[in-house]
Amino acid sequence: MKASMPLRVWYGVMAAFVWAGIYFTGFSVVSWLVYLPAAGFTMATLMGFCPSQLLINKLFGRQSEKVSA
Repeated sequence: MKASMPLRVWYGVMAAFVWAGIYFTGFSVVSWLVYLPAAGFTMATLMGFCPSQLLINKLFGRQSEKVSA
């Protein structure tokens, strides 16, 4: 299930906000837990699918849509 271009841009904007927050707070001060959504949003921007969205879909039994190339 590939994300559309507007959704990928949204992931990128959210990643930038989270990384900016980590930067302004201090990389050594922030808990390791804050890095998880920052890394997830960055991966979603670059690869076109969100790992947490795939996990939630698996947990609740929703089948991902097949995308033809």
